[in-house]
Amino acid sequence: MASSHPSATIQFVSENSFIFPHRVIKLERTSMGAQFLIVTVFLALASSLAFASDPSPLQDFCVAVDDPKDALFVNGKFCKNPMLATAEDFFRKGLDIAGNTSNKVGSNVTQVNVAQIPGLNTLGVSLARVDYAPYGLNPPHTHPRATEILTVLEGTLYVGFVTSNSDTGNRLITKVLNKGDVFVFPIGLIHFQFNTGHSNAVAIAALSSQNPGVITIANSVFGSNPPISDDVLTKAFQVEKNVVDYLQAQFWVNN
Repeated sequence: MASSHPSATIQFVSENSFIFPHRVIKLERTSMGAQFLIVTVFLALASSLAFASDPSPLQDFCVAVDDPKDALFVNGKFCKNPMLATAEDFFRKGLDIAGNTSNKVGSNVTQVNVAQIPGLNTLGVSLARVDYAPYGLNPPHTHPRATEILTVLEGTLYVGFVTSNSDTGNRLITKVLNKGDVFVFPIGLIHFQFNTGHSNAVAIAALSSQNPGVITIANSVFGSNPPISDDVLTKAFQVEKNVVDYLQAQFWVNN
């Protein structure tokens, strides 16, 4: 949660006093070392007010539980009583099983996040197995809450991401990956993977969130419910209405 303080600016008004947000702090006559220590403490406090991020876990673990009765609510999900936690809360099997790639894009993502492993709650990590049929595509998408690091287990993948809007335009950064290669997709940036080989490919993706989220670009723009207005999409993409109607009529695969 972002800080509600409007400012963390410190203004010095004399050699022994300064203004901290909405108050004047006066330093009593003391040694220069003590004054330096006090100022350093207030500077550190100002820095903590100026920056905000997701909180770190406040306990060893916090097992997710759907029933909030007698549970403690923290960031993420309700927590199970630690005394009731078992090994099953931290375990998931079946990642050795290939996903079904018989769909229009020829890929399948098997997610392993807090929904599958409750013990991931508050720990800030998750992963996924991605299977690709020959020439299969994990379509352009983004993870709003996580950076992704991808490791190729089998096959050859053409991967890439697009940088955000800037003076130099949306820069495309790509790489061809082979077995054992690793590639990083920065948080929030649109990225993709395409199997360039004649055989199946497999990759494991690690993500820096227990619930990274995924927004598949084509699905979101042309497959939303209800549909985005034709007026918006024709102007945004500079195409005729019949093109938009055709795209909206497609069956978009949620990967």
